[in-house]
Amino acid sequence: MRERGRHTAWWRRHRRRAVTGALRTALLTGLCALLVLPGGTAAAYGNATAENGSPQPYTFAPGARTVAGATEAATAPRLDAGRTYRSTLPRNGTLYYRLELEAGDTAYVPVTAVPPANATVSATDGISVSVQDATGTPCSFAGARFGAGLSPRPVTALGQRETGKALCQGRGTYYVVVRRLDDQGSGTAAPAPRWDLEIAPVTEPRTARAGATSAPQAWDSATPEPLTGEPRDRPGGAGFASASPLGQGVWQTSLVPGETRFYKVPVDWGRQLHASADLGGAAGHGYVGGALNLSLYNPVRGYVEDTALGYTGTPKPAVLDPLPPVEYANRYAVPAGVTSVRFAGDYYLVLHLSEQMAGPFGRGPFRVTLRVRVAGRAHAGPEYAGRPVPGEVFTVTEQDRDAALTGTSAGGDDPLMRLVAIGGIGLGTVLLLVLAGWTVTARRTQRAQGVQGVQTRVNAQKPTA
Repeated sequence: MRERGRHTAWWRRHRRRAVTGALRTALLTGLCALLVLPGGTAAAYGNATAENGSPQPYTFAPGARTVAGATEAATAPRLDAGRTYRSTLPRNGTLYYRLELEAGDTAYVPVTAVPPANATVSATDGISVSVQDATGTPCSFAGARFGAGLSPRPVTALGQRETGKALCQGRGTYYVVVRRLDDQGSGTAAPAPRWDLEIAPVTEPRTARAGATSAPQAWDSATPEPLTGEPRDRPGGAGFASASPLGQGVWQTSLVPGETRFYKVPVDWGRQLHASADLGGAAGHGYVGGALNLSLYNPVRGYVEDTALGYTGTPKPAVLDPLPPVEYANRYAVPAGVTSVRFAGDYYLVLHLSEQMAGPFGRGPFRVTLRVRVAGRAHAGPEYAGRPVPGEVFTVTEQDRDAALTGTSAGGDDPLMRLVAIGGIGLGTVLLLVLAGWTVTARRTQRAQGVQGVQTRVNAQKPTA
């Protein structure tokens, strides 16, 4: 009996040790995965340059569903708001996708085209996106082209169906039509590769109460003095889904030719965004048109404005034109730079350094300084009659503001990641604390088992009546 008791105690101790070791390994593996997997906090907000100095490929949204566009409307696959999709677009191709919309919803369908890094493109190459009703009547049309930089990069065009317009009203079936624009550009001598697509539909309900039907006329359109101060490092993400949070301040990063970086700035109702990018000096001789492109997109990835600078090797800024404060009624304006600033949420700043820089100025990396100012007083937005899809797309939270200052993910509803983001402590510190806690617990358990074993042996030696 004593031999069996000792064997049982030994087996329990080693089983607990094995379980504790397995749990430690699982925690270490899971936390390390956050550093390397797409969508993880460190991966999403880390350096977008590959280890060999070449640009990192575009990072698609984690969990994006692959869908094949149809060559005719009758067989178009359905897209649902709140989901992100991946597709591909052939040269000279036209693809159809289907939407099922309610009468009161405005639909936004951003399409990002991602050509291969080694693709040859012209200034007029790009994509067009339109939304049509079931009869083929166009509701909207938008295009995006690579421009003077002659550099392949992600470009985004927005298709939309707006309520309150003369055409395309009512509940029913609508079609998103994506066309590749390169007939007079690249690929005329040989088959051109397909371009990847990312599609992220959003719906916006009508407001609960009728409001102004004209855009605000009075707003401060003066260009403010650029922010000064010591810049803080903030590497950008490699896609919309992995855009690095950015708040007011002076920030810096490094780009290599052909590289694109994404940032997101939370802008609330009533607030006004100003941004510029300075390209530092470099050794070399020559001129590159469209060397640095700075683009701004709204929370549904709709184009707001952009600017590009020619470069001769001396430092030079690219400055976005002044924008009005974010207001719902801006949608009734005509200029794109006004009508696109129609809702609160994350506004995306996208930097691209032309691959043409490599010839006269080398592979770099080149220092870029971003200056971001968010002015004005925030106020409550309109009350919607329903919920946007996805639900938080037009909302700015305290976690968003914290993330913009710290440069880390707000962490959603996960307490551990929220602690990392808001407390500013490193992921490695969290790992050490958790493992230390488990070690203390395991040692206490072992001591308790030792005491219990001694008591068992003493009781076994006592005579029984």
